[in-house]
Amino acid sequence: MYYAHFGLKEPPFKITPNTDFFFSGGNRGAVLDALRYAILHGEGIVKVVGEVGSGKTMLCRMLQMQLPEHVDNVYLANPSMAPEDVLHAIALELRLDLPSGLSRLEVMQRLQQVLLEKHEAKRQVVVFVEEAQGMPLATLEEIRLLTNLETRHHKLLQIVLFGQPELDDNLNQREIRQLKERITHSFYLGPLSNDEIAEYLMFRLRAAGYFGPPLFTKRAIKQLATMAQGLVRRVNILADKSLLAAFAANTYQVTPRHVAAAIRDSEFAQEITRPARRWVGFAWFGVFFVITGVVAYAWSQGALPWPSMMNAQLRQEPVEAVQPLLEHASKLAEPDADVMQEIEQRGEASLAWLGSIPHEYITIQLAYHAAGSALDHELRPMVAQLVLDNLHAVQAKVGDKASVIILYGAYKSRQDALTELQSLPAALQTGAHLRTIAGVREELLQHQ
Repeated sequence: MYYAHFGLKEPPFKITPNTDFFFSGGNRGAVLDALRYAILHGEGIVKVVGEVGSGKTMLCRMLQMQLPEHVDNVYLANPSMAPEDVLHAIALELRLDLPSGLSRLEVMQRLQQVLLEKHEAKRQVVVFVEEAQGMPLATLEEIRLLTNLETRHHKLLQIVLFGQPELDDNLNQREIRQLKERITHSFYLGPLSNDEIAEYLMFRLRAAGYFGPPLFTKRAIKQLATMAQGLVRRVNILADKSLLAAFAANTYQVTPRHVAAAIRDSEFAQEITRPARRWVGFAWFGVFFVITGVVAYAWSQGALPWPSMMNAQLRQEPVEAVQPLLEHASKLAEPDADVMQEIEQRGEASLAWLGSIPHEYITIQLAYHAAGSALDHELRPMVAQLVLDNLHAVQAKVGDKASVIILYGAYKSRQDALTELQSLPAALQTGAHLRTIAGVREELLQHQ
C-alpha cells in the first residue's frame, strides 16, 4: 500500500524470514559464522537460544543456505513429536523408504546404514530442530541417542537445537543431563540495542529499494525501540505500521506520533503498556492534587472541598481501546479538540503515574499554567511534536485557583532526562527544566 509513496520496491518489514533481508548487526553475523564453523568442525550438539521474535528462524535459514553443498539438511519443525516419531521424521527428510511395521531398532539400523553411506561419500548430515523448548523430555533424549551413531573418528549426525530460554530450563532437568553434557557449543541471540535498531531499520529499507534520507526520526526510533524491547519481529511489526501511519498522514517522514499510532494498533504493545488494574495508595504522603479539570472546577465552586480527598486511594485505569490504525493515523497531522480532550481526561492516569514513579526519578517540566484557554494554547503545539503517552497534565490548586503542571516522561538519571530535553524541538526547550518526582510531589503538598 505505502511502497510507492516511499519509493520502495518491496515490503521492507515482513515478518516472514527472507534471507535477502538478513541483518548481520547485533552479533547476528558473528553467531552465523560461529555456527557454520561449529557444524563443519565440531562434534556433538549445538544450541541456539533466543527470545520469541529474536531472529532464530532467520538465522536457521541463513545457516542452511551458507553450508557447503556436501552438507545435507534435515529440518524438524514439529516440537511436539513423540520419541518414536523422531527416527521416522529424519528418515523421511533423507528420502529413506522404510517398510511399514519396522521396529525402532530396525529403523535405527536402516538410518545408520544410510548415514554410513553418506559418510563414505564424504557427505555430512545436519539436523536442525526448531522450537526445541517445546519438545517432550523423552523426545530430546531420543535426539541425544542419535549422537551415538558414529564411526571410529567421526559423528555421523550433527544436531542443532533452536529454542527459547525455556530450553535451558528443560536441559537442567536431571533426567536429560546426558544431553546437556553433549552440547559442545552454545549461542545466545540477545536483543538489539537502540543504535542497532536504527541500523536495522535503514538496512531493511535499503534492501527494499529505498535510496532517500532516513525515514525515521531519532525520536521515532527511540520510541519504537523502547516498545520493541530489542526483538526483531516487534521492530518489523511496529516499523511496518509506522510507515502505514505516515502514508495515511501524507507525510514522508516517520515521527513519534506515527510510531505511537503503530504501538496502539499492536497487540503485543498493548499487553506491555496496559497497566494492571490496581489501587495505588497515597496515604503516606496524602493526596496532593485533583484528578481532572472537572474536579478543579468543582473546587473553585466550593462543591468539592480539598480535605475530602485526603487519604483516598486512586485507581490507575488500563489503557483505552484505540481506533484502527488508519483512522487514528489520519488525525496525526493536526492535534484537534478530541486529542486535547483526551489529555484532560487522562488526569487520573497522570495521577497514578506520578504516584508510581520512584521519588528519585527525574521528569521534564514543560510548563506551569492556570487551567483554561491558556493551557489549551500551550498544550496544542506540544501534542503535535511529542509522544502523547509521555505527556502528563497534573492538576493542582494554588489558593482558589486551579493550575496545571505539564510534565514529560520520567528518567532514572539526570543525564538521561537532560539528553531527552536537548532532543526536544527548540520551541519546547524554552522554559522547560528538570525536576525530581519528589520535588513535584512536595510542591503539590504545599499547595493543598
